[in-house]
Amino acid sequence: MSRFVRPSKYRHVYGTAARKEDFYDNIKVSNNAWDTNLVAGNGRFVSVNWAASGGGAFALIPVARTGKLPDIYPLCRGHSASVLDTAFSPFDDAFVASASDDGTVGLWRANEEDWSVLDLSEKEREKAGGVKDLQPLRKLHGGGRKVGQVLFHPVANHVLAAATGDHVIKLYDVEAGGDGAQVEMTGFSDSIQSLAFDWTGTTLVATCRDRKLRTFDTRKGGKAVQEAESHGGIKGARVAWCGQLDRFITTGFSKMSDRQLFLWDSTNISKPLKQIVLDSSSGVIMPFWSDNNICFLAGKGDGNIRYYELENDELHYLTEYKSTEPQRGLTFVPRRALNADENEIARAYKVTGNMVQPISFLVPRRAESFQSDIFPPAPSSKPALSAAEFFAGKTAQPNLVSLEDGSGVKSSGAAPSAASAGAPRSAPAPASAPAATASFASAPSNSTSAAAAPAPASAAAAPAAQPAPAPAPKAPEPATQQRAASPQKSTFAALRENGHAASAAAASAPASAAAASGAGDAEARKELEKLKRQLAERDARIRELEVENERLRTNQQRVREALM
Repeated sequence: MSRFVRPSKYRHVYGTAARKEDFYDNIKVSNNAWDTNLVAGNGRFVSVNWAASGGGAFALIPVARTGKLPDIYPLCRGHSASVLDTAFSPFDDAFVASASDDGTVGLWRANEEDWSVLDLSEKEREKAGGVKDLQPLRKLHGGGRKVGQVLFHPVANHVLAAATGDHVIKLYDVEAGGDGAQVEMTGFSDSIQSLAFDWTGTTLVATCRDRKLRTFDTRKGGKAVQEAESHGGIKGARVAWCGQLDRFITTGFSKMSDRQLFLWDSTNISKPLKQIVLDSSSGVIMPFWSDNNICFLAGKGDGNIRYYELENDELHYLTEYKSTEPQRGLTFVPRRALNADENEIARAYKVTGNMVQPISFLVPRRAESFQSDIFPPAPSSKPALSAAEFFAGKTAQPNLVSLEDGSGVKSSGAAPSAASAGAPRSAPAPASAPAATASFASAPSNSTSAAAAPAPASAAAAPAAQPAPAPAPKAPEPATQQRAASPQKSTFAALRENGHAASAAAASAPASAAAASGAGDAEARKELEKLKRQLAERDARIRELEVENERLRTNQQRVREALM
């Protein structure tokens, strides 16, 4: 066994649950035995499969409405049988799809006014007509049997995948008028258990109860492009694509009921690249991928959440979040909804008992500046393709957004970049969703991340005599709450703290000159960008030295122990 510690930026990632007053309490979670996550979420809403009588329902909960929910709560009703799964559009936080045991897919739009009645007194509520349930915009026919899973396309707007009980995966253009599928993927001999798109949405991978793994061309449909034996057990197998990589991971059970984690090469699935036996517990493992190259694993009935880092086709165990409360379901929000100011690299919503708990995963850093090495650009709320373009055969990379200032970032591929403008780092409060309407094209896309995509500047339409001066970056203020520090304090931490004050002072000089003379604005902006880059490079280097210093100290301690 090696005595050396593998350096990693994420060795000290830790999870922390929100305060109890920030939980969502009095949740009546569905008791249906179908294996899904039970919960979905984004920066604005959390959806939970609800235990409702008289047909199926699910609850949409605004993220700001924490605490105990009232006993009578507005539900999304419109299915004649249990709701099995829900999914939010990646391009419109208020647009959600539901899959039901009645064989249909429901399409819904949230309106902030739907919950305003809860803020009224009992008498005012009666005058307003009481609490009213939400109705779907429309429903799609999924087949003669249940619809088990729904998943939106990561690049094309209004493209939805649905796994039906007749063993077919169907792709719908939900903006089109009809309820027929544009593409059907067939060849399954048993229930479909899980599905995932690749980075561009041109390939779909699915697990099945027949113990086989299949990949499909999402344009052609039909039979699988590749098919291979997967986990040997028949209990729930799950799949998650590894972001921009041509890799994906699956979780499942062996024939001896051991829980397993497999890593696959999507170009050749004849056998897995890596196989890991986790344990012999009975709960289904739910895998989630973060673009930090971290895989989160949460087992149903477990209280812990493990995380692994993928590097050079090796899955390296980092650590785990531990809790005494078992989870029934879990979901992670899109990365554009994270709080980069607190170095939050992931946020989950955990269903336990009659509550939903927010859990944040943080990287401890002493620096107050934006940590570019742990916050790569995230998929934005701007679609790269329309549904018509996608089904016509066009391919594009997702539009990306910077988590530092909300500006658009050109993707690693040939996709058009998102609109870029100088948005402040603090995101404005999300705008209210429009009222429900049957037209999906008129619904605006919206984002609710901590670094939301900026709106186009209204002044851009009018000619200006000279460009506005660039705002000077604000020097970090003393923190009111001390962040979690690294386990070992090194001399590099002091170097970084001293460097911030010097960098802030240096950055203010060109901004002052720009304000005095409009002709120097362009030069001032260049100087500011240069200083920002230098600051980010220095912070990254300091972090590397901290990791190296910690590694050397650990190895030195182990040598001493060996000699003793």
